[in-house]
Amino acid sequence: MSNAELATSYAALILADDGVDITSDKLNTLIKTAGVPDVEPIWATIFAKALEGKDVKELLLNVGSGGGAAAAPAAGGAAPAAGGEAAAEEKKEEKKDEPEESDEDMGFGLFD
Repeated sequence: MSNAELATSYAALILADDGVDITSDKLNTLIKTAGVPDVEPIWATIFAKALEGKDVKELLLNVGSGGGAAAAPAAGGAAPAAGGEAAAEEKKEEKKDEPEESDEDMGFGLFD
């Protein structure tokens, strides 16, 4: 990560911590006040657009908890998260209930 990206990230975190809306003007002001050299204004614009309407604190708190959100259900619309977990548990239970076939069921064994 370059110094420009790092400075812009820190500036966005500062604004989010203070509860201020993240805009490119505010990011550029913080970066200039901090005295970080050679940060192009495009970085502030990119970060401001990416974080527009997002709760940065919520994003940071839920970094590792969104693993299954991108997977789409096989049929139908979007299902609630609890429903998806229940369906996964039912599939596991179904697999446990099925008896496994053995060589004896097929009429031959290992040493026949």
